Amino acid sequence: MAKGDIIKEFTKIKGVGKAKAELLYDKGFNSLEKLKEAPAKDLVKIDGITENIAKDIKDYLKEKPEQKTAKTKVSKKAEAKEKLDKKEEKPAEKPEPKADEEKVDKKPKAAKKEEVEIPEEKEEEYKVKRKPKLSKEQKERLRLRKQIKKRTPEFLREEWFRYKRISKNWRRPDGISSKMRINLKYRPSKVRIGFRGPKETRGLHPSGFEEVIVYNVNDLESVNPKIQAARIGSTVGTKKRMDIEKKAEELEVRILNM
Repeated sequence: MAKGDIIKEFTKIKGVGKAKAELLYDKGFNSLEKLKEAPAKDLVKIDGITENIAKDIKDYLKEKPEQKTAKTKVSKKAEAKEKLDKKEEKPAEKPEPKADEEKVDKKPKAAKKEEVEIPEEKEEEYKVKRKPKLSKEQKERLRLRKQIKKRTPEFLREEWFRYKRISKNWRRPDGISSKMRINLKYRPSKVRIGFRGPKETRGLHPSGFEEVIVYNVNDLESVNPKIQAARIGSTVGTKKRMDIEKKAEELEVRILNM
């Protein structure tokens, strides 16, 4: 046998790898017969082979693997023959139907699927919000006020960023050393008259309505739906609020916080 084949046979033994198999071959054990005949004391003298490995080698070589495979093949064939003989002796018996199976119908009726009708949700139609009746001048003033509002800065209190106790709410700067008071460069903007919007649109809602605070149903009677809109007070309860909304629809009055 070639060296490679012998080393492969050696590696089949438990605890023997490729390196140990080559050592055994180099020491003169160039076949399984020589390895079987060698005493365990000689095997232990080889580097890397302990007493336990030498014992495993001897146990493995007591019976050759070729003999083992032959025996297993013969035993399997014998078992297969015995099984065939037993089947021929015993006639095939039909299994008796169980009592539970007799009760069950051969053709089970298909279960009726209950069709559940899902009601379609109707989408609420969008209602255009009421708008005030304004003249061309008033509309132009509202547009101008919107432009001024966009470029108006946020007015913050002097040195609000320096101390936690100072709030951001606007306060007029004062003091001899105040740089914001004397309008030095790189200082925040102060409240000035130039940031103010047109006089005609002051106090009006962005929609153009004049706001009127309402606390009960009777207050709606004094509201002019053409130029005024109602705003329900914060202290009004839910029940009274619903009554106000219902009455406002009848009178065609727009509620701003609805």
